[in-house]
Amino acid sequence: QVQLVESGGGSVQAGGSLRLSCQASGYSVGSACTGWFRQAPGKEREGVAVIGSGAKTIYADSVKGRFTISRDNAKNTLYLQMNNLKPEDAAMYYCAADFRIWYYRNCYPSNTFRYWGQGTQVTVSS
Repeated sequence: QVQLVESGGGSVQAGGSLRLSCQASGYSVGSACTGWFRQAPGKEREGVAVIGSGAKTIYADSVKGRFTISRDNAKNTLYLQMNNLKPEDAAMYYCAADFRIWYYRNCYPSNTFRYWGQGTQVTVSS
């Protein structure tokens, strides 16, 4: 059974940092397309960053240079380091995964991910 459990959300001031974690079970993060998504109230869900085959990463333009996605295969955990946070980054953040081979090799935020976590809230005050 695949499970994803996010943690690390919280409240910070603009310019601050947070690191989100996503503990995975039932599959290997190193063998899947995994990513972070976010959704603010009244807005559509947005793909923030993904990592797939060969540790190739793709970021949304809005977070490039500020956020870093990474994975620790030994801990089977996905991370999102968020620096220089802005009020517009406030949202519920979700991790997602899909270990189907085609998606692993073609890992994009626009993919339809099969598994999702419950989310962790990020609040950024100005």
